[in-house]
Amino acid sequence: MRNLVQAGSNLDLTAPRALASGEGFIVGALFAVASTTAASGAVVVGVTEGVFILPKKTTAVIAAGGRVSWDNTNHQCDAPGAGMYPIGVAVAATGNGAATVTVRLDGVSTAAAA
Repeated sequence: MRNLVQAGSNLDLTAPRALASGEGFIVGALFAVASTTAASGAVVVGVTEGVFILPKKTTAVIAAGGRVSWDNTNHQCDAPGAGMYPIGVAVAATGNGAATVTVRLDGVSTAAAA
C-alpha cells in the first residue's frame, strides 16, 4: 500500500504537561501512554494501543471487561461518567481501595462524556 503512513499505535505527540514514562495523557481526541519522560510542550511518543497498568481512582470499582475512562483533571482512570474520556476495557476486575487498573486501550478517538 502506497498510502499507508504508519501503523498508528505509536505516535509523535506534543506533551500537554510534564510526563513521566508510563503516564497517560490526552491530546485533542487521542489518549496515549508516554513511552518516555517528556517536558511540557516536548514531542513524546504516545502509545495508543496495548495493555497497560494505569493509576485508578481508589474508590472506583470496575469489573473485568468493564469500560474504563480517563479523568483528565486528576490524571487517573475511573469508571465511566460525565466529563470522563473513554479509553478502553479492564482486563481484570479492580475494586474499592485498589490504586491501579489493567486496561486494554481501544486506540480510538475519544471525547469527554456528557
